[in-house]
Amino acid sequence: MTEEQANIDPRPRSWIDKIAQIFSDEPTDTKSLLELLRNAEQDNVLDFDALSIIEGALQVSKMQVREIMIPRPQVITVSATNTLAEVLDIVITVSHSRFPVLAENSDSIIGILLAKDLLRFAAQENSNNFDLKKIVRPATLVPESKRLNVLLNEFRENRNHMAVVIDEYGSPCGVVTIEDVLEQIVGEIDDEYDVDDESYIKRVDTKTFIVKALTPIADFNEHFASEFKDHEVDTIGGLVLQHLNHIPERDEKAEIGDFEFTVLNADSRQIRLLRVQAIVAAQAETEN
Repeated sequence: MTEEQANIDPRPRSWIDKIAQIFSDEPTDTKSLLELLRNAEQDNVLDFDALSIIEGALQVSKMQVREIMIPRPQVITVSATNTLAEVLDIVITVSHSRFPVLAENSDSIIGILLAKDLLRFAAQENSNNFDLKKIVRPATLVPESKRLNVLLNEFRENRNHMAVVIDEYGSPCGVVTIEDVLEQIVGEIDDEYDVDDESYIKRVDTKTFIVKALTPIADFNEHFASEFKDHEVDTIGGLVLQHLNHIPERDEKAEIGDFEFTVLNADSRQIRLLRVQAIVAAQAETEN
């Protein structure tokens, strides 16, 4: 046996060996690291889902709370002065699990209401003694400039799921949840906007619909009697991307044809969920 033959390892290389080989060039920055990882995915050393999670984790360390928070005007709140019936009506209608609680006659947030804390009151016939202020949980305040990886660690350590975001003046400007952070890493997690797996389009009311970005344009046209072309893009999300010419942020709007599209869920890679309203219907309502 020659020396060259003796140095050949007949054993098949494990995935750990393959990863080690990939990093033998010792990437010196995030860009070169991602390039190596993407090459690994193309060589079937990493699967696509694993690559997406790694990319998301690297991205989170660079992002700030202000980039993913739910802006204050869109936050569903309850008031400390609400009766039990009023609070239950909001909780049942919206189907969220957590609600910021506003102080009496003020926009300041005094705490967080967990929907499950209402269970012991739901069956009471007499709710005159109900006092929302006595069951709210303390609110965690975070600056809008906080890094998402730091916030995620704080959520884990404190076992919180929602934080109130404050601006440079100390005023509430939105909320952020642990789900919002995790979605930047692992992708979309089912939430209050979810559409059934069997369906692409969910009706909210007579004028508003929640639409998956992956909805084929042909299906969208059939549902809304529209005439969007699918020569260059196949999905309604692709149509919005083509119109905006960039990856939009949450709550960004686009008017295309007779429709207004609002981005409900997106990350730095793709749009996931859209709110769709007919512009004609919206204008008619304003005029009336």
